[in-house]
Amino acid sequence: MIRVRYTLKESKIVVVTDSYEAVKEAVTALRNHRRLLEAYIRRHPAFLHSLEPLEVRGDAPEVAKRMAEAALKAGVGPMAAVAGALADLSVEAMLARTRVAVVEDGGEVSANSEKPVTIGILAGRSSLSGKLAFQLLREDMPLGVGTSSGTVGHALSFGVADAATVVAENAALADAAATAVGNAVKGDDPEKAVQAGLEVAEEIEGVRGALVIMGEYAGIVGRLPKIVRVKGDIVETVKEVEDYLPPRII
Repeated sequence: MIRVRYTLKESKIVVVTDSYEAVKEAVTALRNHRRLLEAYIRRHPAFLHSLEPLEVRGDAPEVAKRMAEAALKAGVGPMAAVAGALADLSVEAMLARTRVAVVEDGGEVSANSEKPVTIGILAGRSSLSGKLAFQLLREDMPLGVGTSSGTVGHALSFGVADAATVVAENAALADAAATAVGNAVKGDDPEKAVQAGLEVAEEIEGVRGALVIMGEYAGIVGRLPKIVRVKGDIVETVKEVEDYLPPRII
């Protein structure tokens, strides 16, 4: 398998595939869709700053439309879906060259693969961090996995979850939904905080399931891929992409 890192401004992607031509397709798609999104934001700066869903204008590119659609379902601002939307579009471009297409963008994963994919879960200070992973089988995909954390990374979150991980029909929605779920995880009582996040996940159309971790407490809801224990140290396994948010492709 081929594993390639590529950075373009704020986008830090990892491409996993069996074809160098597919890697080129992913990178080209990322460049093109980012360029179109940046131009749209220059014309409509509210799209960049809003913390609530926004309707797109008639000149919106596909990436902005997908972000807005996901944000509307999750009840968050459109930028909460940017990494996931770019990952989805990159994977779709790869499918012209391969049947193994996985892209992680800043912790948001879009996967469409004929081969199994394992996604490790890092959860900040929790002792569960790096101990669990999703094992995606062919029948699980295509899907998206998004994670929001109030204790890891620089992404905006109003909650305190170590990891609010959402599995959805695409990465744009998983990204936006993870933000909404993470925002709901508040307070000093881990059980109540985690339950609040899970209840939000249940209400978002297109979400398949969620895993929320706060400290030593974890809860799940919905239909998730198989959860497996990680053998060894996931931090060592993914050391070449250690600057990325969870989940990680391993």
